[in-house]
Amino acid sequence: QVRLVESGGGSVQAGESLKLSCTASGSSANPSCIAWFRQGPGTQREGVASILRRDGSQYDGNRYYDQSVQGRFRISRDSASNTVFLQMDHLKPEDSGMYYCALAPQDRYAYTCGSWADTREYVVWGQGTQVTVSA
Repeated sequence: QVRLVESGGGSVQAGESLKLSCTASGSSANPSCIAWFRQGPGTQREGVASILRRDGSQYDGNRYYDQSVQGRFRISRDSASNTVFLQMDHLKPEDSGMYYCALAPQDRYAYTCGSWADTREYVVWGQGTQVTVSA
């Protein structure tokens, strides 16, 4: 049973940075896609970024971003600590929300995260960490 725990949220001013962490405990699927989603008040949960885990493959580490964060956010993974990071730079007020990480097991020959922003693809979710960006 995989459990995901997010951390690193906080309150910052526009233009500042935050780095979120998502640590997985327990046996996690390989291959899998690990994604960050966010949800503001009264809005649907939306995909922010995703990364493919496929150990020993040339496709390991393939990354995907929502257009709204392209060039400002970077997703990365540390295998040793079983942690996925989301580095968020040049934050804007519209980036505010609860940030969740989620895991979607993939086919053994997966080379892409496919429909990475579809919440229905994900079977494990963390509890979320709040990000608030003030103007």
